[in-house]
Amino acid sequence: MINKPIFIKISPLKPQFDYLITKCKSLKQFKQLHAQIIIQQTFLPHQSSLPLLCKLASVCAVSPHGSLSYANTIFNQQSNPTVHLYNALIRGFSASIVPQEATLLFRKMIRGNVKPNNMTFPFVIKACKVLSMTEFGVLVHSYVLKCGFESDFYVQSSLIMFYANVKCLRDAQQVFDLCPERDVVCWNSMIDAYVKCGEMEVARKVFDEMPYRDVISWNCLINGYGVVGSIGEAKKLFDEMPERNIVSWNSMLAGYVKCGNVEDAVNMFRCMPRRDVVSWNAMLACYAQNGKYNETLVLFDEMKLAGVRVNEATVVSVLSAIGQLGGLDQGVQLHLYINENGIKINQIVATALIDMYAKCGNIAEALKVFNSMQTRDVLSWNTMLIGVGMHGHANEAQELFKKMQIEGIVPNDITFVAMLGVFRHAGMTEEGQKLLSSMKGVYGVEPKIEHYGCVIDLLSRAGRLKEALNLIKSMPFEPNEYAYGALLGGCKIHGNAEVAQLVGKHLLDLEPQHGGRYIVLSNIYAEAKRWDDARATQKLMQDNGAAKMPGVSVIELKEDVHSVVAKDRANII
Repeated sequence: MINKPIFIKISPLKPQFDYLITKCKSLKQFKQLHAQIIIQQTFLPHQSSLPLLCKLASVCAVSPHGSLSYANTIFNQQSNPTVHLYNALIRGFSASIVPQEATLLFRKMIRGNVKPNNMTFPFVIKACKVLSMTEFGVLVHSYVLKCGFESDFYVQSSLIMFYANVKCLRDAQQVFDLCPERDVVCWNSMIDAYVKCGEMEVARKVFDEMPYRDVISWNCLINGYGVVGSIGEAKKLFDEMPERNIVSWNSMLAGYVKCGNVEDAVNMFRCMPRRDVVSWNAMLACYAQNGKYNETLVLFDEMKLAGVRVNEATVVSVLSAIGQLGGLDQGVQLHLYINENGIKINQIVATALIDMYAKCGNIAEALKVFNSMQTRDVLSWNTMLIGVGMHGHANEAQELFKKMQIEGIVPNDITFVAMLGVFRHAGMTEEGQKLLSSMKGVYGVEPKIEHYGCVIDLLSRAGRLKEALNLIKSMPFEPNEYAYGALLGGCKIHGNAEVAQLVGKHLLDLEPQHGGRYIVLSNIYAEAKRWDDARATQKLMQDNGAAKMPGVSVIELKEDVHSVVAKDRANII
């Protein structure tokens, strides 16, 4: 049946059609059955094909072997679609990339006087939740009341989650309070509503009031504590659980990752009775996000040996680690692995590839990946701008910035950090000042301290130290160590001990343990032959117990990445 054409004798064999519809394993077979139903209707006009066509479209809409688009075509050919056909299409569209189609179908359903049933509302409400359609969701709620389905458990749960998603917790609580009977699904929805809004105290109160809890109740609360960083509370609940599933373990692991607690994350990962791809991806992300880049690569190899199917989230973490290590050969190998194993290069993966190639020095390959993308979001453009900028290609970056706007992508604050970084690397002071001035007025983006910092660095490197100092004073927020550090660097380049003295006082107040700041300031004094100030700065450094971090260089030898620490031997990272 799997790859063979379907032939049906022209006879009133509705039970046979019913059976075959549920056994279709490809879109081709759905189309074959559609043709056979039409043929039967031609030869047996006294038999209505509507029930069969409705069932065919319904199954085709939700089956992994079917097609929502084809089901919609069948739907549009029906003059009087049934509620079951409407439900199937609404369900399919609510989980698709165009959930607004589900809401349009519901409107059409109401206008066509087709009465919704209890299976209609959960999926329409789901679409409203995904789209954050508050007003339309409230309208759907009114139809729930009108049709008498306010006591249905799944309708109640859908409404609670909808109101939580649009931040109407009071309405969610009201739906919950009016439930004549509450099953565990309803209780779990209320807990999840408070968790999603970060109201952990209230979520815990609801949890404690539950007459019966299932594993989902526990997992929801554990996950919530992990998200808000209350990992201790999450661990207490985890230890108290009467039974755990893999979601329980993954929730705890994700909590440790969120808190940056690498050691506990590793212990949790190694203690897991079973691991799925979510577990491996969480641990890979933990290593990559906390500077354990070589450990990321080792774990990736272990994951492949364990036979776990690698997905897009997996390779994003590994590409990030490779980029930080500058391991171009490893990056090329991983790119080949992605292509050979059919891993989808979506926007996120493509952006990670661009970032990796740029950081590893192959800007041509980064541009090749960028140009191959069918759709590019602002993150993709920003990553490409940063990559081009770090290699000193200022003209190319400016062209990209123009092209980005022509294609309708609105620049965000990261875009301007990238462009100001380009101007900083190229020493384009006037362009940097002009862009900073235009951010709010032209682009509607409020400059942050990072943007000011880039221009302060530009002015400082150009020797325009007084202008840089005035820019610091004019900022609408308190200067940070980055702004003062950039100006101190300019004082070092241009030997200005007077400005350095003023800046140094603020900088050492902000970073009393940063040994490098004392050394730079001391050297500026020494070059100006202000020996007493130089010695006083060195003494202050000793008194505060500050130390300069040793420099580290990273090199790739064959397939291993090594670090070389100043005044030390080479070490494997």
